[in-house]
Amino acid sequence: MAGKAAALTGQVRVSDYLSVGLLARLVPPSLVDEALTTHNRHSKRQRDLPAHAVAYYVMALSLYRGVNTEEVLRVVTEGMDYLGDAAIRREVGKSAISAARTRLGADVMHYLAEQALTPLAQPQSACAFYRGLRIVSIDGTTLEVADEVGNREAFGVPGSGQGQTGYPQIRCVGLLENGTHALFGVALGGYKDSEVSLAHLALQNLKPGMLCLADRGFSGYPLWQAASQTGAQLLWRIIKNRKLPVLERFRDGSYLSQISPAPATLKKMRDPTAPAMTVRVIDYHLPGVSDAEPVYRLITTLLDVERYPADELAALYHERWSIETAFAEIKTTLKGADIVLRSKTPELVRQEFWGLLLAHHVVRKLMLEAALSRQRTPDTLSFKHSLSLIRRKLPDSGAVPPRGLPEVVVGVD
Repeated sequence: MAGKAAALTGQVRVSDYLSVGLLARLVPPSLVDEALTTHNRHSKRQRDLPAHAVAYYVMALSLYRGVNTEEVLRVVTEGMDYLGDAAIRREVGKSAISAARTRLGADVMHYLAEQALTPLAQPQSACAFYRGLRIVSIDGTTLEVADEVGNREAFGVPGSGQGQTGYPQIRCVGLLENGTHALFGVALGGYKDSEVSLAHLALQNLKPGMLCLADRGFSGYPLWQAASQTGAQLLWRIIKNRKLPVLERFRDGSYLSQISPAPATLKKMRDPTAPAMTVRVIDYHLPGVSDAEPVYRLITTLLDVERYPADELAALYHERWSIETAFAEIKTTLKGADIVLRSKTPELVRQEFWGLLLAHHVVRKLMLEAALSRQRTPDTLSFKHSLSLIRRKLPDSGAVPPRGLPEVVVGVD
């Protein structure tokens, strides 16, 4: 169980006001107003907590994880005073906060996330592109939520041989811009929802000019077909024993092939005439890496061998771990490794989740701006220390060593 929530010590600091200012910069008041109008959530009368303030409060909850709700609200209200909005009452109890969040609902925060969570890198940012293609990854994760009957029924609970055990969980699948760790196109469901079904929703956010990396769990024909139809390029890992015909072998060790739906898959698909799709196959291994698998197999839509050499693509695939790092930032740094989401009802769980993603985006946007101002890349900055900068205005950004690409050898005998 999580310990008792802490209070912020002393007076609210200017750095706390900055937290609200950063939230307002990423999610401007005009966008909040648009979301409230779209979902008919504007305050019907003058309240201690108007709807627009509650939206920023939900985001701030994740910037101040472990701090009690009244103290977080104090940061938001005094911060909004600092930004010129003095119409909010300072002293509001837990019941009033809960009622205000319930009135707001989850749809407003979902709308804000859909609009605000976008790739951040500009075309001149070399760290986010490969030969003109924006590098993105897809993956999924789960988060524990409060152990309430409603949450168990809405989201599901992991099972064991003796039945259900542990906390109920939500599941999400999303896309990540690798160079900036900016999440976007996130689909939310419960533990009982499959990762593949959520991936179909997330992949709809791919666009031409992107190169999407994915692990073996997403390599089925239906997902590949759906992703390729977006116009994005794909570089996905598949199981190494999948039989693929060699139609043409290239001098870099890769070869041209085709993938088709398995008979069982074809029966489930809406299109019974799903065509075979041309792919390029890259088999490689990682010499000198003690825990490496004997063979890695990738398939890609990048068929131009001269422009996209196999060894570069094999090395590039290992950038996919960036999305796992981003999920770890959310689950351990923002949320707290041993803390479940605070909310007690499914609607407020969903609301809090979207606020959590928006808070992560704020930190990542700040890190990108800080890195660019110093002619560095965002991955040389520490997420944890950048979060502390927002919370406490620490001067040290906590640099960590930049990552390097692994050596790869293409072609496996």
